[in-house]
Amino acid sequence: MKVYVLDAFHLSGVELAEKQAEVIRWDDPRAKNWHEDADGLMVRGKKIAAEDMVRAKKLRVISKQGVGLDNIDLEAAKAHGIAVCRTPGVNSEAVAEMALSLGLSVVRRVTEFDRMTRADGKVQRANFLGHESWQKTIGIVGMGNIGTLVARKWRGAFDAKIIGYDPYVPANRWSELPHKRAASLEEMLPQVDILSLHLPLTAESRNLINAARLALMKPTAVVVNTSRGGIVNEAALYQAISSGKLFGAGFDVFEVEPPTSDHPLMSLPTFVGTPHAAAGTVETQARSSMLAASQLLEALASRL
Repeated sequence: MKVYVLDAFHLSGVELAEKQAEVIRWDDPRAKNWHEDADGLMVRGKKIAAEDMVRAKKLRVISKQGVGLDNIDLEAAKAHGIAVCRTPGVNSEAVAEMALSLGLSVVRRVTEFDRMTRADGKVQRANFLGHESWQKTIGIVGMGNIGTLVARKWRGAFDAKIIGYDPYVPANRWSELPHKRAASLEEMLPQVDILSLHLPLTAESRNLINAARLALMKPTAVVVNTSRGGIVNEAALYQAISSGKLFGAGFDVFEVEPPTSDHPLMSLPTFVGTPHAAAGTVETQARSSMLAASQLLEALASRL
């Protein structure tokens, strides 16, 4: 079997795959010719489009490290009989920690202060007051694994009031966690101090947080997105923050990645951006690499 690893993976998973297959890594010049003889692929952010699958006559399995599958044409995979695996749950703790970190960095102006301190060290602190998080209201959109961890962290650390919104989970979700359940975003948004997004990018969720919905939020509120770029309309967000109708935002994901240095949001003092790095911990990368490899090998073995 030939397995092509098209993105940089933690070596734990690569070494596991090498025990049962010939592995061609991302840094091997042969990797660009994977269409010719790949039985399996291991990917992270690499896009696998319909035309790739047409060319890859031997391809049987794609194993994706991470939760989101928007970089893989799932309809084409189904049409060609190609199995697609992913690694849900493995990165939940790391992403939840990043969501909390981004929210705190914005409300306490940590990154803004860091920039100013590095620039000249002279900061008129009274002109840059932040906001406390104790007993504030946190809105969680998406009540899955990551959203649940984020809700528990805010509740445990700050005695926060939690509002959840997710039309796809049962009414008894979070029965052990004190919270309110919003029937709609329009009900939730005017109440929240921090809005934390934890849902996949779909046709339904694209531009879910648009100009009209941002206008419902408090001028002191913050938006945190560690899920997928495109869920928040970035142009509308820029207008809301730059006009003072929203305090700020913290994003780990963008519509176009990586964002350019002249991206409008990057010019805003109360915007914090990270490079889709929420799952970037040693522990998460090792676990997810191993799982991606083991699922790939298992799926390939079942299709011999």
